[in-house]
Amino acid sequence: MTKETKVSAKGQVVIPKDVRDRLHWDVGTVLEVVDGPAGVMLRAKPQAKKALSFEEAMAKMRRTVNYKGPRISDDDGNAAIDRMFREDKNWDPPV
Repeated sequence: MTKETKVSAKGQVVIPKDVRDRLHWDVGTVLEVVDGPAGVMLRAKPQAKKALSFEEAMAKMRRTVNYKGPRISDDDGNAAIDRMFREDKNWDPPV
């Protein structure tokens, strides 16, 4: 896809709206300007992922596990994990 834009007196360029929409570049998106042998490339700077709250992390885990049964206590869960490791003959506990 080829588009044209002009450099303003302040060195600014307008990225066409259809391109911004397709790339999900909203207002405030930080772009990296990469100068290479083939020309200049713009790319969105990777955003640091925000830390999930405990509730968000648990909800994500429940969606991933997709467990539909009754809630179990922490003690029962820990006992099940302990049993799993005791029964796994290939597991070598850390020293």
